[in-house]
Amino acid sequence: METEDIERTLASGGFRLTGPRRTLVEVMQGLGDHFVADEVVEASPKVGRATVFRTLRLLQDVGIVCQVVLDDGTAAYRLASGGHHHHLVCSECGAVSDFASGDIEGLLDDIARRTGYRVDAHRLEVYGVCPACRAREIIAS
Repeated sequence: METEDIERTLASGGFRLTGPRRTLVEVMQGLGDHFVADEVVEASPKVGRATVFRTLRLLQDVGIVCQVVLDDGTAAYRLASGGHHHHLVCSECGAVSDFASGDIEGLLDDIARRTGYRVDAHRLEVYGVCPACRAREIIAS
């Protein structure tokens, strides 16, 4: 996600891209596919730890950052690719890919109807082996 898009998204929610937030966004853009909060803290020594965590929460709330639970239980983050989506996580190399599925949304609607729950949110991570790691396994065997 480009900085201008992030600035627009924040503004539409009534927030500004302050100097510290801009620094953190630039750090996150440079950290790659996914990162943990402590990596953001370490990469931005002039920004306080509490500001990093508050900013991660804000960016998550407005849909700029999404949280991914890796197969070892670690909570990681990544810049969102837009729209509601879920994650495929490679158990070998840790790569994370986004996917969307109307089937899952339909299933949640069905669950809500059958149980009487109002579903407010959900998160889905699917763990497996990515195509690149599978290809390496085939070559090695």
